[in-house]
Amino acid sequence: MFTRRSILVSTLALPLLPQTFGERSLPFATRLSKAARQQIGVTQSYDAAYVRLDYPMGDVDRSTGVCTDVVVRAYRDAFEVDLQKLVHDDMKTAFADYPAIWGLSRPDRNIDHRRVPNLERFFERQGVDLPLPAALDGWQPGDLYTMRLGGRLPHIGIVSDKRTSAGHPYVIHNIGGGTQEEDILGLFGDERRFRFEVTA
Repeated sequence: MFTRRSILVSTLALPLLPQTFGERSLPFATRLSKAARQQIGVTQSYDAAYVRLDYPMGDVDRSTGVCTDVVVRAYRDAFEVDLQKLVHDDMKTAFADYPAIWGLSRPDRNIDHRRVPNLERFFERQGVDLPLPAALDGWQPGDLYTMRLGGRLPHIGIVSDKRTSAGHPYVIHNIGGGTQEEDILGLFGDERRFRFEVTA
């Protein structure tokens, strides 16, 4: 039975509905870019220290993090998709398929999803690796970009829905100074492209 109070509460809640539904109606790439961009000014430092995390949805303090945290946080914020859990579950079933760089004998839910080679392997196993575009303007918003800094250090970022004056997209990433939106496509070696589209 409706009371005057319940009608009033329902009426007051109505202005919130269009924003909620509006966010969900945005294209995948727009939602992912927006969630990554909202980390700029929040994540202001880079810290690769090993930290014991909650599980699932564990995170270090958002004031800091590494490049993978930009991606993990963006998927959580935009779609409530938890790469910590997805990677951990996949590694439990196919641990031998993942890089053996760190000498581990079993998955570690605190760190596995925060390592670029593991994310690359996870995306490969999902079948979402794509060829590099013929030109820089062929990168699409929402693409995931990986490379090797100095030929050896793995790095990842999200291709932005904003473009440079030259017509190609920026990348939202944390390469050492906190989350930034920068023009870095084509500047490094071993560049790779993935597109992990989800809906929520």
